[in-house]
Amino acid sequence: MAERSPWPYPRWVAHRGAGKLAPENTLAAFRFGASHGYRMFECDAKLSADGVVFLMHDATLDRTTNGHGIGGQQAWSALSQLDAGGWHSRAFAGEPLPTLENLARFCRANELLLNIEIKPTPGTERETGEVVAREAARLWQGAAVPPLLTSFQVDALKGAQAVQPELPRGLLLDTLWKGWLDTASSLGCQAIVCNHALWDAATVAQVHGAGLRSLSYTVNDDWAAQRLIDLGTDGIITDRVDLFSPAG
Repeated sequence: MAERSPWPYPRWVAHRGAGKLAPENTLAAFRFGASHGYRMFECDAKLSADGVVFLMHDATLDRTTNGHGIGGQQAWSALSQLDAGGWHSRAFAGEPLPTLENLARFCRANELLLNIEIKPTPGTERETGEVVAREAARLWQGAAVPPLLTSFQVDALKGAQAVQPELPRGLLLDTLWKGWLDTASSLGCQAIVCNHALWDAATVAQVHGAGLRSLSYTVNDDWAAQRLIDLGTDGIITDRVDLFSPAG
């Protein structure tokens, strides 16, 4: 059995800042999640057309801003003017898209931890992984605990590994495709982050036996959380910052 390195991250992670209770991937959401006692957050990071790392889940702007089209094809000067809060509720109208640098300042000032999901615009996987990793290394230089970089995209993780191999990485999975564990090992990953329904005792044992940690997304029900705790998994990403105590 491979020895697992020390794991500095808490069990509970707030999804996109505060789940669905505030506009995802905005500073307002991270402040909201922090007000519920969460010490670690997940966010989505991608590149603007001019290479600025900003927070957004979708490839397109339409769902979570008042903009239109593919976010990664627009310059930061245009993206920075968008309303990323009004879609959620009137209370958050005018909330801007943050850069990774904005979020890093907030996290470091408040001693909060971060899981950065590298979410490339299709066709920019390797480049996005490289740029996000370089930015993360710069922004968290000297930090006691670095951010955890994760992605569904193998090429994005390869890019991150190539330029900043010392930053911890995790492979995101929505299915247990052939060779997933060997791929994670070849990428030097410290974690597997699965759809929570994929975990069972055998898979947890397989991952732990390889020296990796087992994390789950997106867990919003008591029964699902308890099942994962009983299985001995290491991390739970949730929207329900109002339901689950991060001290649990």
